[in-house]
Amino acid sequence: MNKPWWHRIDVTLIVTTFTLSFIGLIMIYSANGKDGGPSSEVSRQILYIIVGTVIMLLFTAIDYELWGRLYRHIYVITILLLIIVLFIGHTVQGAQRWIPLGPLGSFQPSEMAKLAMIITVARFLTLSDTLKPINLLYASLLIMLPWVLILIQPDLGTALVLVAITLVLFFTVGVRPWILLSAIVAGLSLGPFVLKEYQKERLLMFINPEGDPEGGGWNLIQAKIAVGSGKVAGKGIFLGTQNQLNFVPEHSTDFIFTVVGEELGLTGAMGILTLYLYLLWRGLSIAQASRDSFGTLLAVGIVTMFSFHLFVNIGMNIGILPVTGIPLPFISYGGSSLLTNMMSIGILGSIYFRRGKIF
Repeated sequence: MNKPWWHRIDVTLIVTTFTLSFIGLIMIYSANGKDGGPSSEVSRQILYIIVGTVIMLLFTAIDYELWGRLYRHIYVITILLLIIVLFIGHTVQGAQRWIPLGPLGSFQPSEMAKLAMIITVARFLTLSDTLKPINLLYASLLIMLPWVLILIQPDLGTALVLVAITLVLFFTVGVRPWILLSAIVAGLSLGPFVLKEYQKERLLMFINPEGDPEGGGWNLIQAKIAVGSGKVAGKGIFLGTQNQLNFVPEHSTDFIFTVVGEELGLTGAMGILTLYLYLLWRGLSIAQASRDSFGTLLAVGIVTMFSFHLFVNIGMNIGILPVTGIPLPFISYGGSSLLTNMMSIGILGSIYFRRGKIF
């Protein structure tokens, strides 16, 4: 006897997503000096969560196989958007990543490109004999064009996410580790030629931030001070001095983990990490339970995206990785990032919902 449809919904996945999003609202509210006005970041984030929830439920209801059938269209649209942003995109701090949408704010195509490339590469790998060198080359070229367009913006963080997704998907389908390791070494050797000067300076500042404590090293130094000052129990919600006095830049977006560390301390940070680890575990479980290889690769790609964001964002906040513009999933402020993450959760939900169903 078939179970009712609501028994096939991954409730814990949804609850974990909303819990992280709610924590994000509190942290954004604190980062903005408890400004909750109609035009504040926290008000806009609430709107993004509402819209994202509708999208998440819609993506859960839609059979994920549809995205596989539309992968060519998704790829072309993504490339067009990444080209358009280079011509009409809004520039912030030297990066041209956002398409202005008037009163609706702005749209960042590179965020959506992550999910689009997961769909594209996953479908391509399931339609071909992936272990043939020529097919691996084709798959690499598919990812190369958006990678170059994103690097031009420049958006090194997102470019690295695409690389990580591609390597993990290749590994999942059986590509030998030594081939992937060779690709990593080759990519690292190109670093001095493709990195811009300010990106090279960030790497140098990461090694020795105290060399320019009031310039390039400021972000790293203040972030470490904020996280460390929270100690075990934290200073308390809305009581973080580094946060409230704006010592840490971008503390509602890329450096929001400093607010977590300062105000919630090690205990709160570990609690949030536990939620993330559960989310990743659910994603891997869904990948294993998928009815087909396309669903498995989709889930693995999404888990890789979340994992990379988590590792790099927290790593740069605590000073063990260089500064890159990568948000903390569901917690950092940002519409494009949150909506992409909600879509991804919806796809995971769709795979889980249809895990035992054969058409």
